Amino acid sequence: MHPIILFVGYLLITITPLLLGALQNLPPRPLLDEIATGLGMTAFAILLVEFVLSGRFRAISGRIGMDVTMRFHQLVARTALIFILVHPYLYSAEFFGTPLPWDATGERALGLDTGSLITGLIAWVALPCFVLMAIFRDQLPYRYEVWRAMHAIGALVIAAAVTHHALEAGRYSGDPWLAGFWFVLLGLALASLGWTYVIAPLSQAGHPYEVTTVRKIALRTWELVLRPRRGDALRFEAGQFAWLNLGHSPFSLDENPFSISSAPAERPDVRFVIKEAGDSTRRIGDVTPGTVAWLGDAHGNLTLTGRKAKGIALIAGGVGIAPLLSIARQMRAEDDPRPMILLYGNRVAEQIVYADELEGLSGRPNMEVVQIVSEPRPDWAGRVGLIDQETIGQVFGFEDAAEWLYILCGPPGMLEAVEDALLAHGVPGDQIVAEQFYYD
Repeated sequence: MHPIILFVGYLLITITPLLLGALQNLPPRPLLDEIATGLGMTAFAILLVEFVLSGRFRAISGRIGMDVTMRFHQLVARTALIFILVHPYLYSAEFFGTPLPWDATGERALGLDTGSLITGLIAWVALPCFVLMAIFRDQLPYRYEVWRAMHAIGALVIAAAVTHHALEAGRYSGDPWLAGFWFVLLGLALASLGWTYVIAPLSQAGHPYEVTTVRKIALRTWELVLRPRRGDALRFEAGQFAWLNLGHSPFSLDENPFSISSAPAERPDVRFVIKEAGDSTRRIGDVTPGTVAWLGDAHGNLTLTGRKAKGIALIAGGVGIAPLLSIARQMRAEDDPRPMILLYGNRVAEQIVYADELEGLSGRPNMEVVQIVSEPRPDWAGRVGLIDQETIGQVFGFEDAAEWLYILCGPPGMLEAVEDALLAHGVPGDQIVAEQFYYD
């Protein structure tokens, strides 16, 4: 869907509870009470839509990128957290269902029974813990798969608690239309979980892959080649990534996203460049040919589709070369006439992958590969340094460079530096494409 449609749809969903509440024409209350209720209902709508945003739906992320979708998911979750934490303190009334002795008319009693007070308190305490565990995920003493299970269970608990609290304690949510709206959103949230954890794995179960090749191609870096055991191979665009599950059940949470390094033209083979890093990759070299594998749908916005440019600049740092290799390989397979420059940076020469292939690419008409190393050995004959503003100016200092398309992939710090350097050299922002998945 078009980004504007997505934004308008999201805005309509989050303000619909406020509109349905206003249409009830209930007697007015103090302004702060209404603001408190409005914050609570808006936060509830945000929390339920969060399930859909995290569901890997290409209809949502296809035009804006999975990284933007997940960043939005993170930011609005924190917004909902603030709303929920603040809204109880704005009420001028007491939380108790029975008026206190000094409140003879009951004007200062919100009418919360014990159950709704408990579920509200559960959500109020659990949500900050939930968000903090997401922000500091990399610092927690849990494997990613454990964290992911806790995240899903925690989201369900919070959604259930808030649903009960809103329906039992909410002034407006007792209305059939608003209550129906909450149940529709809750149904969509549960359906998105069902899709992610049940339906999508069931689909993968009928389409297994197996590992055909595992080979070391650079320092702590491996090439993994998959081929479907039956049926067609994954359909993807050059530059995309997919969730890969190696040697487990398709319902296992042991899956991680990796960029595809092969070109679509190489199907049925699907190649990945994987670096030994965290729990899931440090033993990648121990994987043996014949191991069963499962692939999720392809995602990602580092593609040439729908983008016009006089030339293609691919700028990679370290293992970020993987999706850019896919693009370069597809351009070669299609005999794309546009000029291409691949700028590839590493700390040491031993980290360079596919050195022979890169040399061959550089020897083709209209294709050039520029390599730069920051800590070279004495026998290194290439460029030395970092991919910084000076390097960008030297490599892309030609006359029509601002009309090229620049596709970036690498560590977060490198991406920020390269984007700043390109902008400083007059490249329009809409000619720079990057994906950034680490924010906190």
